[in-house]
Amino acid sequence: MKSLRSRIAMATLALSTLAAACNWFAETPAPIPATLPTEAAETSLALTVYNQGSALVRDRRRFTFQEGFNEIAFSHVAASIDPTSVLFKSLSDGEGLAVLEQNYEYDLVNTSALYEKYLGETISVITEDGSQYDGTLLSVQGGIILQDESGEVKVISGNVQEVSFPELPDGLITKPTLVWHLLADRGGPQDVEITYLTGGLSWQSDYVVLLASDEKSLDLDGWVTLSNTSGTSYQDAQLKLIAGDLQRLPEPGFAGDVMTFEEMERAAAAPVEQREFFEYHLYEVPRPVSVKDNETKQIEFVSVDGVPSEKFFVYDGLQCRNNYWYCNVYGYPQTDPSYGVASNPKVMVMLEFDTDEVDADLPRGRVRVYQEDVDGAALLIGEDSIDHTPKGESLRLYIGDAFDIVGERVQTDFRRPSDKRLEEEFEITLRNHKDESVEVRVVEHLFRWSEWKILHASEDYTKLDSSTIEFRVRIPANGETTLTYGVRYFWP
Repeated sequence: MKSLRSRIAMATLALSTLAAACNWFAETPAPIPATLPTEAAETSLALTVYNQGSALVRDRRRFTFQEGFNEIAFSHVAASIDPTSVLFKSLSDGEGLAVLEQNYEYDLVNTSALYEKYLGETISVITEDGSQYDGTLLSVQGGIILQDESGEVKVISGNVQEVSFPELPDGLITKPTLVWHLLADRGGPQDVEITYLTGGLSWQSDYVVLLASDEKSLDLDGWVTLSNTSGTSYQDAQLKLIAGDLQRLPEPGFAGDVMTFEEMERAAAAPVEQREFFEYHLYEVPRPVSVKDNETKQIEFVSVDGVPSEKFFVYDGLQCRNNYWYCNVYGYPQTDPSYGVASNPKVMVMLEFDTDEVDADLPRGRVRVYQEDVDGAALLIGEDSIDHTPKGESLRLYIGDAFDIVGERVQTDFRRPSDKRLEEEFEITLRNHKDESVEVRVVEHLFRWSEWKILHASEDYTKLDSSTIEFRVRIPANGETTLTYGVRYFWP
């Protein structure tokens, strides 16, 4: 803690600086052109990116202070910065440096800004035929309107080759910049650090799965796909990635809408480190990473071969992956005979494996599944998306629909024995056009009401949850199998 003498000296310095500034404004007859604040030299950069479209930037720079008032600038900050999130601190002398003002300047140089700043000022215009016009800029609506020294007004429309301005007007800058006004109780070099939140940075996981020819194992590679449209580049940054559903208030839109794609080659390097952080998972790249503005970069974070897997078929007559309405129990019985009796002919192909075998936590992302053809070429056989999945959970991927297996679901009877009871019968036929027998898991959703009872079933079934049952049916090669069941719903 600073001594009382140090605090008194600091306050005296602040008052004397303020008095000097007041005397300067009182005695100076005309404004002097402002000088740019001193730019601090960057020493290190850290980037923590969340998979919800935001990032935390920690920027450390070194600056030589003079005793008393100082003005310093940090340029190359993100154009999508949240100015209210900026935190400034001195790493060398936190108690001897006081922040008076913090400003985010983003009035960038462009044609419109220059014209607006120079309304009422003298500029020079050269047309394509070489003619030069000098005069006071009155307007740029519908053309450049100038008034020369004699008072004559000229409208220059089209064919403008060059417009010259005497100098860059005060207030216009070439890149977004953070500027601080500071009081230092002593001179000398100090390391300072700023942290801020920005939009325009996001990441997701992309997975590549190579399924073995016997379909009993797979190889999995996971890539971090990092996208930067924040309005600045990050050179040699320490990169951390946070996976999890972080609570954030709504953010403004991100800057920029153009992305280029660049994939990093595989290299023999230290693996991405994974660890738990609060209730999330953190992935840290153990080497400096450079991310250009408007770039998408990929970094491998998991690679494992020979993971045991299982392929199986599922027939869902209501196709609940795409049809939410028929697959949930609502607050009243569904008594319409035709409700939920549509037949979906598609049989889904599923692939399942255990993340214990991967020995890694898998963040949310897209999974592309390949399999090698007879000539060794890997062909895409399907893709799906996964949610955040910790190690120890099973992952089930929907790859596509089987070509040679077809299902048919028919309501064969519907009865209302009473006002408080409903019964219906179904017949499900599965046809297999393969030269080998297959097993199909038939999923039925008992959606009409929460209270139900299976009256009869031609195959054994398993109750998966309060409103779902599953049959496992064997279909012979080039043959078909039919199962039937009846269900009763009842309510008070």
